Amino acid sequence: MSGDRAPGGSVRRRALALVRRPPPRVPLRRLLAPGPLPTLVLLLASFALTGYAGVRLFGKDPLGVALWLAGAAVLHDLALVPAYSLADRGAQRVLGPRLVNYARFPAVVSGLLLLVYFPLITRQVGRYERITALPADAYLHRWLLLTAALFAASALVLAVRRTVARPRPSGPPPASGPPPRT
Repeated sequence: MSGDRAPGGSVRRRALALVRRPPPRVPLRRLLAPGPLPTLVLLLASFALTGYAGVRLFGKDPLGVALWLAGAAVLHDLALVPAYSLADRGAQRVLGPRLVNYARFPAVVSGLLLLVYFPLITRQVGRYERITALPADAYLHRWLLLTAALFAASALVLAVRRTVARPRPSGPPPASGPPPRT
């Protein structure tokens, strides 16, 4: 009988604890950075693509591209960083640190889409319609619908995670109906 006992409890209890242990989680860092060689290959490929785009852009209008890049850097550092930092801090105060990412993700994706398609969303391109023969007036509505869909999907993910994470009672369900007669 003394062989069944271990310092931490019975052998059976320890065996059950080992069986119930969840599988080890693979760190996200290991999945995103598999090793130095794939990372180096991806980095060199991105430099090659950036260099190709730079040569093509600077070949057409070097002064205009240089002014645009300098203006974009100044605008980003002096106006956009303080603006979205304040917006993020405000969102953290209102929503709290656990819920802020559910608003952060759709806001960032919507903001990037606005940044990329700003001339089309604000209808500031007359050339676009002449070149493509497509109307530019639908972009504002599509961007608004996409933004609403992003926030709705984020709210759905939050609702599902809260429902799944809700603790369930461990005992038998309560009996329904009238109490038993005595």
